[in-house]
Amino acid sequence: MAANVLNSKRAVEMSVFVVRAFMKMRAAFSDTRELARKLASLEREVKSRLDAHDAAIVEVMQRILDLIDPPEHPAPPPPPSPRKIGFNVDESPAKYGTRRRKVH
Repeated sequence: MAANVLNSKRAVEMSVFVVRAFMKMRAAFSDTRELARKLASLEREVKSRLDAHDAAIVEVMQRILDLIDPPEHPAPPPPPSPRKIGFNVDESPAKYGTRRRKVH
């Protein structure tokens, strides 16, 4: 936050602005379509005011928008069955028995 580094009224105002923006973003996160619209609006506003140095912020916002609206995927696979608890050995059983003597 800028207020942690700079000791000015403007830095404090910007820090409060950033915190409020993130709070609004978190509140709107439940509706991703609405969030996408708000982020697109914010991106247009930020692009109009930013210089070349701050273009990285726009790139980050674009990546966030890409994450919010992922491509369509087929239905997810069913969850795997739960593993058995305890010590399990998967071996063939031992062959026990008696030999018979051949009678001549």
